[in-house]
Amino acid sequence: MIQQTLVLIKPDGLVRSLTGNILTRLSETKLEIVAAKITRVSKEVAEAQYRQLRDKPFYPELIQYLQGELHDRRKVLAMIYWGQHAITKLRSLAGSTNPEEADPVSIRGSYGRIRTSGLFENVIHASSSEAEAEREIKLWFQPDEIIVDLYPTQEVTLKEVKVRQWAP
Repeated sequence: MIQQTLVLIKPDGLVRSLTGNILTRLSETKLEIVAAKITRVSKEVAEAQYRQLRDKPFYPELIQYLQGELHDRRKVLAMIYWGQHAITKLRSLAGSTNPEEADPVSIRGSYGRIRTSGLFENVIHASSSEAEAEREIKLWFQPDEIIVDLYPTQEVTLKEVKVRQWAP
């Protein structure tokens, strides 16, 4: 079954220079990267990413964590992996959300840790289901940023859209 999944290397993974190690591990899955970008995480995106956890006591710190406020690294590496059983393969490789419960050979088992506040610094995110993958991919990427057509799109004409461009 061909699937796609969102993968985030979170700010703690970036600040600890784990990107190369994590990408090497992800390459073991033989899945294809069909989109990738380094991006700042707005509060709105962080809140939408973790909307299902908004009633948890650790939610405010979790939002700060994803935004990079806890590590002075205000960015994530967002990627879409695509291929046979992508969700299962990447969830297995990522390991349990709690780094102490994760298989020691998983990414979270190898590199994750728990802050004294109890927040899991687990360096990576991978979508948990096809529905979550679709929601998350659409949150983090626009259709033209992805090299394959994952979901139906439509062309629209926008008026008065402000964009930044390079100054002369």
